[in-house]
Amino acid sequence: MQRICEIIHVHPAAIAEYKRVHAEVWPAVLARLEASHMTNYSIFLREPENLLVAYYEYTGDDLAADQAAIAADPETRRWWTVTDPMQQPLSSMPATEGSQAGGWWASTEEVFHLA
Repeated sequence: MQRICEIIHVHPAAIAEYKRVHAEVWPAVLARLEASHMTNYSIFLREPENLLVAYYEYTGDDLAADQAAIAADPETRRWWTVTDPMQQPLSSMPATEGSQAGGWWASTEEVFHLA
């Protein structure tokens, strides 16, 4: 099992809508995540910085292939047309300590885990 944590900015004006749509994530999107071995998925909001922090556990054996299957899924792609405009990648923000170039959600490095 691999633990994954990613970060992205959410536009302040979109926070209420982001919370609303995530209170009722489409069943097909959830099914695709489960089929791609993503479990224990959570998204946290950190205000006032307007950061979304996503955490999930990957239980498969080919993360790249499972991520590609998610990206190819028509319902997931439609979901992203709703959620992506609410977000702003860290790579498009002014440079800050810890920001990473490229990607939509910025990856993080696990430096401690208490099992």
